Amino acid sequence: MSNSSDESISHNVYFEGKVQSLGLTTAKGKATLGVMKKGMYTFTTSSPEVMVIVEGSMQVRLENGLFINYTAKNEFTVPGGSSFDVVCDDDVAYLCYYG
Repeated sequence: MSNSSDESISHNVYFEGKVQSLGLTTAKGKATLGVMKKGMYTFTTSSPEVMVIVEGSMQVRLENGLFINYTAKNEFTVPGGSSFDVVCDDDVAYLCYYG
């Protein structure tokens, strides 16, 4: 089966392969669909992001905040030009919309 689009799927790898995502274009704009292995990670953003938990749960600390637990079907928004911490007690699948 061939794809009529010339656009390829981007594959991003972070934290020695423990976080990986595939880039896609959706009706909401650019997005990545990814997986995080058990661990703690700090991410930075250049543009605002909406993170949707697909499977699993994670604790998230936005800049200068407290950790909040998010589970499957929950979402949170990260301001552009900021950083956030994530703790995954097990593997987590997520969808990230950004612009």
